[in-house]
Amino acid sequence: MQVLDGRVPDRDPLPRYLAPVPKRIEDLGLRLVWLVVAINLAGTAFGFWYYRAQFAAEPAVMWPFVPDSPLATLLIACAFAAWRLGYDLPWLAALAFFGNVILGLWTPYTLLVFYETYTAQTHPLMFLFLFCSHLAMVVQALVLHRITDFPVWAAAVALAWYAIDLVVDFFVPVVGTYHHTAIPVARETEMGFGATALGAVAAGATLFTLLALFLALATRVKKLEARGTKP
Repeated sequence: MQVLDGRVPDRDPLPRYLAPVPKRIEDLGLRLVWLVVAINLAGTAFGFWYYRAQFAAEPAVMWPFVPDSPLATLLIACAFAAWRLGYDLPWLAALAFFGNVILGLWTPYTLLVFYETYTAQTHPLMFLFLFCSHLAMVVQALVLHRITDFPVWAAAVALAWYAIDLVVDFFVPVVGTYHHTAIPVARETEMGFGATALGAVAAGATLFTLLALFLALATRVKKLEARGTKP
């Protein structure tokens, strides 16, 4: 098992909005894939530690819906590892893509929505780490097109999971209270335009879920078009 492996899959001619990461950066990430996997596993471990208080407060049956970001980094670590080991698991790559796009954008969005509160409660270095590390999740998600074609059924699996997660996080908690990452103000706090704090973060999560779906299906269509196959 090599840390540096020159064998990487070809890059389809996707439009820039679907493949914004420069090819040389994609190639480097895929050649250093085991390092990428290790970094994501380290982030996963940190994330589970970060959520320790929320785990203690939530019913055990809902724990799978609590650590959203560390679950996303675990999924992408598994997706890249499976690819390097020769396994074709489109459902895993789709779950990793959705998770890293949604949470990679939602966390910086939430940090900015509650910027004054977070900066008053969080060390500047931790704030910067959370902001930048989550944006990095989006970058690595946008490399997954090199190892998967995002078949529709796989996108449906990912959408089903993250739609359920969206519902229990922000709309119908099912067991106990809402299971999203704790926000630093009361949920009913007015945020302007008639929105509450909960509504503001729910809106962001919903939009980012739709964005992930669009990007996955658009990638699928453009790959088929490039190969001369009808979608």
